[in-house]
Amino acid sequence: MAYFEECPTCLNDVLGREYLQHVVDAKKACDADADGSLPGREIRLYPKEAQHMCETLALRTGEKVTGSLADTNAGAATKPFMDITDLQKTPLNGYGMTRVSEDGKLYLITKSEHYQAVLGHKFPGYQMLAMAEQLGIPNATHNNTRGYITRLLERELIRTANGIAKGDDAALEAVLASEEQHTLNRVINIMTGSLAVEAGIKMMLARFYKNLKSFETPQYEGKVPVFLVIGDNNGVREANYHGTTIFAQMFRDIWPGLLARMEQADILKVVPVAINNIEDFAQKIETYNTGKYKTAGFLHEIVLMNYGAVNLTKDFLQEAYLLCDETDTPTLVDEIQSCMWYSGLYLFRKYDLRPDFAVVGKGFPGGKNGAARIMTTSKMDNMCQFGALITNGQDEIASLSYLIGMEWVGRNERQIDEMGEYIMRRMDAVRKKSNGKITAIEGQGHLLGVHFHHVQEAERLVKKLNGECIDTSAHLYKENCPPAVLFKIPLIITKPVVDFLTEAIERALEKD
Repeated sequence: MAYFEECPTCLNDVLGREYLQHVVDAKKACDADADGSLPGREIRLYPKEAQHMCETLALRTGEKVTGSLADTNAGAATKPFMDITDLQKTPLNGYGMTRVSEDGKLYLITKSEHYQAVLGHKFPGYQMLAMAEQLGIPNATHNNTRGYITRLLERELIRTANGIAKGDDAALEAVLASEEQHTLNRVINIMTGSLAVEAGIKMMLARFYKNLKSFETPQYEGKVPVFLVIGDNNGVREANYHGTTIFAQMFRDIWPGLLARMEQADILKVVPVAINNIEDFAQKIETYNTGKYKTAGFLHEIVLMNYGAVNLTKDFLQEAYLLCDETDTPTLVDEIQSCMWYSGLYLFRKYDLRPDFAVVGKGFPGGKNGAARIMTTSKMDNMCQFGALITNGQDEIASLSYLIGMEWVGRNERQIDEMGEYIMRRMDAVRKKSNGKITAIEGQGHLLGVHFHHVQEAERLVKKLNGECIDTSAHLYKENCPPAVLFKIPLIITKPVVDFLTEAIERALEKD
């Protein structure tokens, strides 16, 4: 019996009949043999037979299903990437929760191919992407010619981020017109999460430095902008992760010499705040809103997936947001890794937070396209046209992949929450049976970390699971990171597969 809703739908349901009729008419003007039936052709986003096949393949993890690819190639990557590349594990094909790698074996993708494949491989609903291409919908648009689908997605992101019911157009229009503080009603379409966060940092900096010479004097010109980020357990900046642009890297202690020179010159300052310590946060807020300093923004994730999947607590974040509100400190919630993994799409809504910026990506396009978005408010809409301009950020097919995933999650919220709770219960049962080897289960639902006393213990478990073709990893490159094995489990996982995974962890720990 199918666990998830099959979700029968068609392009007309997702994009609207009037728009698609114009698409068909335009297609027929260019191609007399165009298939005008495609918009109304019903498909099931996740048919029961596909669900059965996904589960069956997952339970065959480790089987060799085809020959090994002997005549492979090493590529031409940089040395750091070559050092970590495992050619045997790279994918030849994939279906659901599994991939067939170059060694011919089935692998269970418990990292969801690093958050991208939130709905697994070959999700049936993505047939609609091919249908849209068959209809001739152009993918390549630009900032000033953003296509209908991208504009529709912008509205859907704002609707869902504000908790507005589907079909409540009056409420959506009111939010879109709002100038109230902390009301998300602007979207910038960007290719990657790194650039989306960078856009937020630039909008924070625009309150201190002119974006263009012709702009008015910024509100806090002359003050030293101070960015607050999550620090690690040793009080340095390494627990946060907001991408690979130079600002975001400096925020986590990459380029330390460059940041030091900038801080010495009073260009900007980056200050770590202790995890879930509101007293430390309050002290930093007070210190850096006096004299020459002004807090420029507070950037955070909710589940620190690059720091052992440690959770920031709801109480801590709500109190921190109040202090930020009192001191005119913009807040940016980075949900690149946590969006789409929960009912309601955004973890910040479960925390009852009202950020000034919300960054999403990875899970939303489901690994089909590179596509991130940053939502912000009218107050923070302060950059020039070229401040975050991305030529490929408006791809129509990428926007459609967002809408398909959002539709499926919206119709399976109960199942997603139930499965997330089941995962946490089963993992906690593993902890209790580990004879003290596992110190904690961190994270929430499908995103979690299994914590150990020592990094060597985490490394041994990863090697054993990888040896059984269960794809997971640990942060072995961070000196102060909690020893943890990380899991980013696809939303389509079912209880038998969760049991399969947890039993494999139990066996590995028994042999340890």
